[in-house]
Amino acid sequence: MNTSPRSKGRPEALAEKVYQALKQDIFEFRLMPGDRFSENEIADRLEVSRTPVRQALFWLEREGYVEVWFRSGWQVKPFDFEYFEELYDFRTVLECEAVRRLCALPAPQCIDMLTALKSFWMDAPPLADGKAVSAQDEAFHMALVAAAGNQEMARIHAELTEKIRIIRRLDFTRDDRMEATYREHAQILRAIFQQQTEEAQRILTDHIAVSKAEVRKITLHMLQQARLQPIE
Repeated sequence: MNTSPRSKGRPEALAEKVYQALKQDIFEFRLMPGDRFSENEIADRLEVSRTPVRQALFWLEREGYVEVWFRSGWQVKPFDFEYFEELYDFRTVLECEAVRRLCALPAPQCIDMLTALKSFWMDAPPLADGKAVSAQDEAFHMALVAAAGNQEMARIHAELTEKIRIIRRLDFTRDDRMEATYREHAQILRAIFQQQTEEAQRILTDHIAVSKAEVRKITLHMLQQARLQPIE
């Protein structure tokens, strides 16, 4: 164990640092669904006191990532398949509404707003790196919602996107899913540029439904493999 002095600083800043570190551990499968741990273990590993660790864990508990076990420490919440499916349903509603608003804009204005997405998903050579494509996939869907112009809708969508990130990371370990993502994103953009609202919403809904269906296929073995062979 590292013997350097424990970090010192403002409690809020330390708690934020611990919060971000633990959330990244969950997203990168270093902390698995069902894993149990103590505040002391986290404090020792991150070289901070228990106070910011406890604060960070309460934040993560409020967001649904961990839960406390009376007198037996903390646990990363096990997968709740119905919860994730509800998040995917909510995501579909938000993104279809964003598409409707984008299709209602003058075509030149809409194309101009989504130029960066067109450049990446339709014009540039596809990436082969699963982690990079996963990040760009998140950015694509968030950009669609942000471009619709409702800041509160974009904020809620961003929070939802973070909650399903662990599922999406698993989805991008397969080449066929990455290829489909490029193809379907291009189809969505073409339909939006042509102001074909129903077609764009149909493609988008089907696109999200495939990812949603993958939720039920997740097994403990898949998660263990993800920890042993993290996505590069």
